[in-house]
Amino acid sequence: MTIRCYGEGWRVMGRRTGRWRGRTVLAGAAALFSAMASAGQATAAGTPPPYRFAAGAEQIEGATTATDAVRLTPGRSYRSSVRDKGKLYYRLRLDAVSSAYVSVTAVPKAGTKVVYSDGIKVSLQDPNGNKCFSGDAGAARFGPTESPRPITAWASRRAGPGAYTCKSAGTYSVLLERIGGAGSSPDDWELELRYVSEPALKKAASTTAPEVWDSASPQALDGLARTRRGGTSFNEARSLGQGVWKDDIQAGQTLFYRVPVDWGQQFYATAELGPASGDGFLGNALDLSLYNPVRAFVDDAGTGYDGKVKSATLEPLPPVAYENRYDVDDQVSGMRFAGWYYLAVHLGAEMAGKFGDGPFDLTLRVRVSGTAGAPAVYDGTAAPPDVFDVTAGDQAAASNGAAATGGDGGPDGNTAMKAVAVGGIGAGTVLVLGLAVWTVVARRRAAAAGSGVPGGGGPGAGTAPVPSAGGPDARSREYGPPRAW
Repeated sequence: MTIRCYGEGWRVMGRRTGRWRGRTVLAGAAALFSAMASAGQATAAGTPPPYRFAAGAEQIEGATTATDAVRLTPGRSYRSSVRDKGKLYYRLRLDAVSSAYVSVTAVPKAGTKVVYSDGIKVSLQDPNGNKCFSGDAGAARFGPTESPRPITAWASRRAGPGAYTCKSAGTYSVLLERIGGAGSSPDDWELELRYVSEPALKKAASTTAPEVWDSASPQALDGLARTRRGGTSFNEARSLGQGVWKDDIQAGQTLFYRVPVDWGQQFYATAELGPASGDGFLGNALDLSLYNPVRAFVDDAGTGYDGKVKSATLEPLPPVAYENRYDVDDQVSGMRFAGWYYLAVHLGAEMAGKFGDGPFDLTLRVRVSGTAGAPAVYDGTAAPPDVFDVTAGDQAAASNGAAATGGDGGPDGNTAMKAVAVGGIGAGTVLVLGLAVWTVVARRRAAAAGSGVPGGGGPGAGTAPVPSAGGPDARSREYGPPRAW
């Protein structure tokens, strides 16, 4: 939004324009408020906001051959894109003792047509071109909702005891494949890639996954729901602790939240969609997905909708333990380290045709049970900070609802910055306009006081009231700006 102020002839008009200056300033303020209000209404009434990519993410291009691939650095985020049925390579340099995790989030454009089988697949290949087996499926699809949204696939190289493939150091390749079926749009999809390296343990641990744990579903968490607004991506996910949380969600929107889960703790979550007026039944309306601290998919749940309250509940998962990685069940092996676990809640775009765009009431019931146990002790200081543990700061963030601060805007990389700029300019401009109004009014009152005529221009016109020796002038207190200024 561009604001131009035109002040033609103000030098000529002189004192006579005092009251008009005030009116002009007030008119400008009113126009600004109107513009800001209109922008807010347009955002609220429009399509769901776009995915917010990681701040500072490097823009790279995937290569069509492994030998030409760009090398990824641990702890960094990257942006790229993939064409319809495209295959792209990226490169990692791995040692023989660290585990590696690569996640790729695909973000179709708003309005893109997707079908059940559309998605992405991620795999790792060793220096000889052999695929690494890490127990994860490596694929993410849009599934039965057939609704465009951010989807995340991942692959890993597990090092250390119990590893049977990809054990050597060397140059590894990340292969990203876009998969799909007939009837979907051929538009390019934007990508966000993140590579995290997990160092070896300082002391060897058991290579057997726990066989006994409480797999019973706890009683549904109840209580007063508190408002927490979800973010558009992993990078601005809203922090939650145990409790009942409420939000609202639009048709076609995906909301992200994050919950700190420490070593030895169990995590449970339910997403509940409130009632709405409308006709018919949608078989796949709400999807709840869980990702671990490296954005690896753990589990999901879904529900249909007929206008009545419906809920999607994750299956009970084991307590967080390093040894979980040795289990063949992906849901169990995904609970392999402490840190921020992410919830992504998506409401199918087809909801709009049967029940309207919304927003619809969304309730999240989050439970974190068990006392935090002893953490895994990694070798040296190579572990990424705040990735594989839960800090006091994380707990505080979950308590006060702080959002992750790793986003830079929308798919164009500037959306959030533009919003901040507009908000900052708007607030700053309003402040300046307010000071200008006060100055104009104060001078007019001072002039009136000096001439004895309201708005007059006698002696002392245009000068500020002089405080008396006994303290601040009463007129200054009456007409001055608020103390907060």
